[in-house]
Amino acid sequence: MRVAFVGKGGSGKTTMSALFARHLAAQGAPVVAVDADINQHLALVLGLDRQPEPLGAHLTEIKDLLRGDNPRVPSAAAMVKTTPPGRGSRLLSFDDLAAHPYGLTTPEGVRLLATGPFSEDDLGVACYHSKVGAVELLLNHLVDGPGEYVVVDMTAGADSFASGLFTRFDLTFLVAEPTRQGVGVYRQYHEHAARYDVALAVVGNKVHGPSDVEFLREHAGGDLLTWMEHSAAVRALEQGRPFTLDDLEPVNADALSLLRKTLDEHEKDWARFGRQTVEFHLRNARAWANERTGLDLAEQVDPDFVYGPRHP
Repeated sequence: MRVAFVGKGGSGKTTMSALFARHLAAQGAPVVAVDADINQHLALVLGLDRQPEPLGAHLTEIKDLLRGDNPRVPSAAAMVKTTPPGRGSRLLSFDDLAAHPYGLTTPEGVRLLATGPFSEDDLGVACYHSKVGAVELLLNHLVDGPGEYVVVDMTAGADSFASGLFTRFDLTFLVAEPTRQGVGVYRQYHEHAARYDVALAVVGNKVHGPSDVEFLREHAGGDLLTWMEHSAAVRALEQGRPFTLDDLEPVNADALSLLRKTLDEHEKDWARFGRQTVEFHLRNARAWANERTGLDLAEQVDPDFVYGPRHP
């Protein structure tokens, strides 16, 4: 199952991504975390003292791997971030993703991948979505199964909608502080997500009392799934002091359990995933990719390719 954490900058989505990934790993679940935020802090919050090798620096290599011998994609240069898989493409199992050579493994067993930060050469000439494209391609070609978890820390705010990556998930958790700014991002995200059948649940964060909960209920309604109360243990984590999941307050540990239960109960929809993969590829082809490559990228769509697990 793939889950994204989104929200306003400063809402705590990176911390929530890390806590949820740690929670899954502590229960023995296989989990890959991906830092797809322009501010690369997930490694730090997961307890690592260095960053993984950036995926964005190896985009051509990733394209060559994934295109396999698909005759509709003759070269890496013909492949863009939205290129869908087809017959002959290299499909990735969860184990393939977890074994990606540019990842790092945390002491708690979370495998971390990262898009990478802006480089000096990027400043003023490139947008961050060129790096996020590596994650979109990997998820387009991933065939994951029940009990396998991919947790992605997305870019802040509605900037997540600048690519089709926002449709690559089974469920999206929007982290919202009980403030007008926090719920403002929720309203914006909810409006966009509803157009594309994106499953969305709100996780309140930094909640100090019943009035905060009521504020979130008033503005998020039935989308409010649960909330994290203000936590001394989480503050210690964010300040770099010693932290384990056992330090979490019981109510906050219960919130993490509810996130997993909700994700596990969510049915994976491979048909929707396939439709949206093709839809966003064709939209990008018309908008910029045909001109960029000099090709008609609609021809990369394989109408006979079936998304999901291969069956004998």
